[in-house]
Amino acid sequence: MSELKPLPPGSTIGIVGGGQLGRMLCLAAHRMGYRTHVYAPDPAPPASATASLYVCADYQNSDALAAFAAECDVVTYEFENLPVAPLDAMEGKLRPGTRSLAIAQDRAAEKRFIEEHGGTVARWRPISEPGDFDGIGEDIGFPLVLKSRRLGYDGKGQAWVREESQLLDAWDAIGREPAVAEAAVDFGAEFSILVARRADDELAIWNAPRNIHDGGILRRSEVPAGDPVDEHVEAAVAIAAKLAMELGHIGVMAVEFFATPEGPIVNEIAPRVHNSGHWTIEGSQTSQFEQHLRCICDLPLGDPALVSPRVTMDNLIGNDVDLWADLLAEPGAHLHVYGKREARPGRKMGHVTRLG
Repeated sequence: MSELKPLPPGSTIGIVGGGQLGRMLCLAAHRMGYRTHVYAPDPAPPASATASLYVCADYQNSDALAAFAAECDVVTYEFENLPVAPLDAMEGKLRPGTRSLAIAQDRAAEKRFIEEHGGTVARWRPISEPGDFDGIGEDIGFPLVLKSRRLGYDGKGQAWVREESQLLDAWDAIGREPAVAEAAVDFGAEFSILVARRADDELAIWNAPRNIHDGGILRRSEVPAGDPVDEHVEAAVAIAAKLAMELGHIGVMAVEFFATPEGPIVNEIAPRVHNSGHWTIEGSQTSQFEQHLRCICDLPLGDPALVSPRVTMDNLIGNDVDLWADLLAEPGAHLHVYGKREARPGRKMGHVTRLG
């Protein structure tokens, strides 16, 4: 065990970001005896209902962030689309640090980082002006997908290109923002590796979930993942662990992969607790949310082992949440509703986990 000093119960954990991930971090923290302060610019985000204190202020406000950090013993974040420079006001209390953010929120920087540290990504090219499309058919091939370098998630900021004549229209569709062009990947399944790292390099890694997407949005995660994922897990775990170590990441990090005949291809890094790990709340000995808190508070890591031979997690998207009463009546279904005020198409309103 390291010489790190565990943060005792009664201490205050700050969370930058007020979404459902922050909400579930608060719930885990309260069970462990911690207070939580949440910081976000929205009037009443999901995490505000579960926080000990809610601070409504802009992410660009360095003075407000500094004042927030002064009231906390440690601070973390629940999503990566944050301006990095203002977070310097946290004066060393931020875990994980801004390096994880800076790399993960820029797709080009992320791909270079992955390649530099032994991971494989799809063939790609940065796009910042029309001339960057020259020769792209020979270099990357069609179909390909254009993705904005920043702020894209759940399929947003993305456009598919089937032939060369569609390139500029696709770029227009994402606002002519700086982008990356990625080759389409012929994959058998998508999966993720969730890794937790303490400051002393101790790691914990969960079983790999197989992830099923629809319209760029995660619909279901299944554990065990089965074929063809199983044959790629060992290599993917090694890559995810190395990326976390090289980042100096403290906390939980998800690395999304494609299972291909050539081996695991990294899709992207999420430097935080992740939707594909929601099943761990009921499905593992230690959830991703508790484990993240253990990491940032210098506590011993918990056991990530399964508590059931099979676990599935289904997201409730948009009006799916209207089924809440039926789900509560279903034996063995564990319902989580996020408390968002309006159900919109494509919006994650909750999830349900089933064991066995």
